[in-house]
Amino acid sequence: MHEVDEELSEIKREIIESRGLVIKTNNLTNALSADIKSIAKRQQSYERRLSWNSAVAYLVFVVVVFVALKLAWDARVDQIRAETQSHAQDNERLRKEVKEAQKRDEDRARAEIRAAQFYDLVRQGKKNELVDQWEAVRKEPLSKAEAAAFADAVERAKNELAAQLYQQGLEKARLQRWQEAAGLLEESLKYKEDSAISPSVRLRLAESYRHLGKCKEALVFLPQLAESTVDREVQDDALYVLAHCQTDTQAWNDAKNTWKTLLRRFPDSHFAAEAKLELAQLQLAH
Repeated sequence: MHEVDEELSEIKREIIESRGLVIKTNNLTNALSADIKSIAKRQQSYERRLSWNSAVAYLVFVVVVFVALKLAWDARVDQIRAETQSHAQDNERLRKEVKEAQKRDEDRARAEIRAAQFYDLVRQGKKNELVDQWEAVRKEPLSKAEAAAFADAVERAKNELAAQLYQQGLEKARLQRWQEAAGLLEESLKYKEDSAISPSVRLRLAESYRHLGKCKEALVFLPQLAESTVDREVQDDALYVLAHCQTDTQAWNDAKNTWKTLLRRFPDSHFAAEAKLELAQLQLAH
C-alpha cells in the first residue's frame, strides 16, 4: 500500500514536471516564433531597402551613362564640325589659289602680248609711242629682264626726244619765234628733266621767257641754274639772262649784284663789256 502511494506520488511529480516542461516548451516555441517573425520583418525591410538602393543605383548608373554618352556625342559632333570647317577653309583656300593661279596665268599671257607689242615699237624706233605706253606696260607682270630692257629703251627714247626737241627749240629761237621755242623746250624738259642737256634747255627756255615778257617764270629756276651748273658757259649765259630779267622786273639791286658776279667770275666773258655798261647805267639810275 505504501509502495503504491509512492508510485502515484512519483507519477504525479512526473506529470507535474512534464506539464511544466510542456509549458516551457510552449513558451520557447512562442518566443522562437516571435523571433522568427521579427527576423522576417527585418529581412523584408532589408530587402525593400536593397531593392530601393538597387533601383537608385541603377537610375544613377543610367544617368551617368547617359551624361557620358551625351558628352562623348557632343565631343564627336564638335570634332566633326571642326573637321568640316577645316575642310571648308581648305576648299576655300584652294579655290582662291586656283583663281589666283588662273589670274596670274591670264595676266602673264596678257603681259607677254603687251611686251611683244612694246618690243615691236622698240624695233621700229617709235619713240613717242614708247614713252606714252611705258607707264601702262610697266604695270604688267613683266619679267625682270623684260622690265630692265624696256626701261633702258624708254630712257634712251626720252633722251633722244629731249635732244630733238631741244634742237628744234634752238631753231625756233634763232628765228625769234619765241612762243614756239618755249613750247618745244618745255616739252623737252617734260621728257627728261635731269638729262645732260637739261641745263642748256633751261637756259634757252629762260631766254624765250624773257623775250615773251615772262621774266617771273624764268626767275623761278635761273638763280639755281647760275649757281649750281657745272658748265661754265651755261653759268655765264645764265647770269647774263638773270641780270636782264631782274632789270626787267625792276629788281635793281639784284640786277647790279648779278652783273658784278658775272664780271667777277667771268672777266673774259664776251658779255663783259655789256655787263660793265649795264652795271654803270644801273648805278647811275638807281
